[in-house]
Amino acid sequence: MEGQIFPGGIDNVWTVLQALGNIAFAYSYTALLIEIQDTLKSPPDECKVMKKANLIGISTTTIFYLLCGCIGYAAFGDDSPGNLLTGFGFFEPFWLVGLANAFVTIHLIGAYQVFCQPIFASVEEWAADNYPKNQIIQRNFRISLPILKSVYHANIFKLVWRTSYVFLVTLFAMILPFFNDILGLIGASSFWPLTVYFPIQMYISRSKVQKWRKKWIFLQTLSLFSLVISLSAFVGSFQSVLKDLRTYKPFHENH
Repeated sequence: MEGQIFPGGIDNVWTVLQALGNIAFAYSYTALLIEIQDTLKSPPDECKVMKKANLIGISTTTIFYLLCGCIGYAAFGDDSPGNLLTGFGFFEPFWLVGLANAFVTIHLIGAYQVFCQPIFASVEEWAADNYPKNQIIQRNFRISLPILKSVYHANIFKLVWRTSYVFLVTLFAMILPFFNDILGLIGASSFWPLTVYFPIQMYISRSKVQKWRKKWIFLQTLSLFSLVISLSAFVGSFQSVLKDLRTYKPFHENH
């Protein structure tokens, strides 16, 4: 009966829902748009520059993601692994897999710095506001860099806090290396509130869209639909984490 309702079994349904979470994670960049736009200088107008950058960036990533997803599924079907580089249990040709992983590492190092900045800034701003007389938080040390002919301002609190954060996140990733599952959870948790709900509510408030007008109904319907997608993706990703935990051993290779 299950196979008649869900071809391929209920596991395929969970996998599809988890995939929705992975796709939703790609939209988490919207939380960084304000941070990036704040660094731009005019002219030209910041809005025009951001629109052009978004169009180029999203178009490029969409093409690559669709190629990876479609080609992977066409080649391997339901057996397509979450990590196309190492998900098959073999590493040949070694140089090609190593080179691809090196490029992924370079990409993630840069992306990680950008994505962490709002978190760092929020905690540091909160600490500075609540402990205005704490010298560890407030005091900056000037470090001269003769080779670069510049001065670096170091802060003990920032050094300890940021290092601790990266250490704990790395440790957590080593303990639970379920890349697609965790990615789906994060994407599902952040997609609706940050990418859909708050922007829509801000637009309605700023544009003074009246209730029960066509535009208001459309925006609220879009928000509700996105909420359903987020909840479904969260359930699917959470189920995948529970499934992997049954057979996973911390700090052991699992192919």
